[in-house]
Amino acid sequence: GLLLAAFSASVCSLLAITVDRYLSLYNALTYHSERTLGFTCAMVLLMWLLCLGVGLLPLLGWNCLRDQSACSILRPVTKDNAAVLAVTFLLLFALMMQLYLQICKIAFRHAQQIAVQHQFIATAQATSTRKGLSTLSLILGTFALCWIPFAIYSLVADSSYPAVYTYSLALPATCNSLINPIIYAFRNPDIQKSLWLACCGCIPSTFSSRPRTSSDV
Repeated sequence: GLLLAAFSASVCSLLAITVDRYLSLYNALTYHSERTLGFTCAMVLLMWLLCLGVGLLPLLGWNCLRDQSACSILRPVTKDNAAVLAVTFLLLFALMMQLYLQICKIAFRHAQQIAVQHQFIATAQATSTRKGLSTLSLILGTFALCWIPFAIYSLVADSSYPAVYTYSLALPATCNSLINPIIYAFRNPDIQKSLWLACCGCIPSTFSSRPRTSSDV
């Protein structure tokens, strides 16, 4: 149950970040007034309650204690229930990919508008757009490499498969929660500023003089 809750929280957190990033671009004018601290805390609390509910499923009947042959690699979850969880994850990944594609479209359109208004040279616009696309590709690619093999393995394997296969595929999925904060810290100037303030109490001059672009979102 704890494992299911932790994995669910990891995936749901990434989905929530994706939705937040999309809304910050789609509703740029009203985003800061609508996404208050109280609203954010309520959404985080709701997400964790949902994930804890998923973690309680084995106690509520999603187990193979009465029929060991029906066990999946996520013992004691049954094969059918593990397949439902795996398919749900793949659907959430498809939703995240669709949202990131929309983010790319909006960010590219914003970059073009800023370039026209401020008369930026074409190379600067292209560099900003490439950076945004590379960041999104890095996030999605890392997420896919860490999670999809484990999800597909959950669909095709059962409890008769060696446990070492399960652990070797579950470990990258677990490490994805460690890799993503590092990606955000190195690619997002706002997080970099917070880290500089927390570590040394100052912000380098390069941050204050650098204009914010659509690739930073």
